Formats: sequence, structure tokens, C-alpha cells
Amino acid sequence: MEKACRDCRRIIESEKSVCKCGSNSISKDWSGYVVIIDAKGSEIAKKLEIKEEGRYALKVR
Repeated sequence: MEKACRDCRRIIESEKSVCKCGSNSISKDWSGYVVIIDAKGSEIAKKLEIKEEGRYALKVR
């Protein structure tokens, strides 16, 4: 089961307990999914305030 960071919403592998952003606020309770391929050129990335490519949850509880 994948988890999501509460701070940056990045989806991470279940065995990790620290996100790439340095946060250890990880949740199993998330919904929605977006994949950002071009963070600089993506309107969706801009609206979601995502600066790096990757997989992100839309909502993290």
C-alpha cells in the first residue's frame, strides 16, 4: 500500500517513513492521483503548487 506525504502530497513507497521533501508526516489516508511529467510547463502543477515531477495525491488526511 502506498502512502502520501501530508506536507507536499507526494506518493511514496509504503516501507519508507520519510518523504523526499524531508517530512516524516506520512499518511495512509489519501485520495485522488495525479502524475506530473513536466512541472514547469504544467498548468495543473502550477495550480497544485507542485515544483517537481512525480506522483501526487490530490487529498491527504
